[in-house]
Amino acid sequence: MPDTQHTMDASADMNDLRMSEAARPLYDHVRKFIKETVNPMSEEFHRLGEGKKDIWSYAPGQLECLEKAKDEAKKQGLWNFFLPDADTGEGLSNLDYAYIAAELGKNPMASETMNCSAPDTGNMEVLERVGTPAQKEMWLKPLLEGKIRSAFAMTEPGLPSSDAKNVSMTAVLEGDEWVLNGEKFYISGAGDPRCKIMITMVKTSPNAEPNKQQSQILVPLPHPGVTIVGPMHVFGDPDAPHGHMHLRFENVRVPKDNMLLGEGRGFEISQLRLGPGRIHHCMRSIGQAERALDLMCVRGMTRTAFGKPLVKLGGNTEIISRARIEIEAMRMMVLKAAKAMDVLGNREARVWISMVKAMVPERVCQIIDQAIQMHGAAGVSQWTPLAQMYTSQRTLRLADGPDEVHHMVVGRAELAKYTGEEEDPALAAVWRK
Repeated sequence: MPDTQHTMDASADMNDLRMSEAARPLYDHVRKFIKETVNPMSEEFHRLGEGKKDIWSYAPGQLECLEKAKDEAKKQGLWNFFLPDADTGEGLSNLDYAYIAAELGKNPMASETMNCSAPDTGNMEVLERVGTPAQKEMWLKPLLEGKIRSAFAMTEPGLPSSDAKNVSMTAVLEGDEWVLNGEKFYISGAGDPRCKIMITMVKTSPNAEPNKQQSQILVPLPHPGVTIVGPMHVFGDPDAPHGHMHLRFENVRVPKDNMLLGEGRGFEISQLRLGPGRIHHCMRSIGQAERALDLMCVRGMTRTAFGKPLVKLGGNTEIISRARIEIEAMRMMVLKAAKAMDVLGNREARVWISMVKAMVPERVCQIIDQAIQMHGAAGVSQWTPLAQMYTSQRTLRLADGPDEVHHMVVGRAELAKYTGEEEDPALAAVWRK
């Protein structure tokens, strides 16, 4: 029989999932800040936005409200702590950040308040790792300061992007400029008026090896030739002003120096970016599941039907039990994936990352769905955050690689112990379906 002992279990460190003592004060501080500052600010932010006529802008007072909370976060040192082992930020391990990100996930505005929100986090990590000094000065610095927002343009409408090699948008070098032509869609954050820079995946070397054909280029916004065709809705919601935009590039010219890392290294960059991005999403999803379970319990205990609290009817107590069990199982998996990234590195930890990416959004969807059911019709209304939470988690089953591809990564890795077949490196860098 073949040896089925997973190589990742070889290190005893892999099973030590404790938060470091150094990170615990930050964790406690984040929890306190969310309760005392972010939650009240979030309520005021949404109140100020009620009834605004232009959905692609912010209502008077909204950004001021947000900036006040961001300034307070900076003042308290709660800023840019998402970058692991970096010169900027706290230099947290992925494991330590996993604990904190789960708290950030309980309020959608918590991450932005502390400058730890996607897609900026992934873009900042790319610029931190591979940007030139000039690129860092121009774009990383204002992103780290929270002065601007960003986008990441990879997914295309005409190709199944679950295959990372499928990029048709072209960039041709003409003199000292790259000329870009093509379309992208579901580009998250591109609708925000604060979005000033976009990392764009393009094909620059069609005759090279499949994994060397792609490059990533910085495109400032707004920019001549870049047209926002319109928003792509998510379950009927344009998600304004953040948005998930359909973009058209027509002879878009940017300086030669806007290339990241070098021609033909786009796939390499995507591997660097998407691993942490996926795990961050799953970390925050744990917080969403916790919030859904809390709403489910409160509703079940305070609502009476047929002379009994809802939690006493049918199998609702068991549903609550199973939700708690699922949350703790997901938490352990996410923590172990984060630890694998710390101990083994992002590439070697890819199977663990795919395991949690395939597992967590699906199960969190189920828990939110059960919370909706406990609320009845109110669960899909504007009276609770559950409908928005559900659509966000359901969308996450497509973002950064659909469930099916991540199951393929895990399944092939398991079968390789028996067959000896090598993994397709493209599977480590999937994104939207």
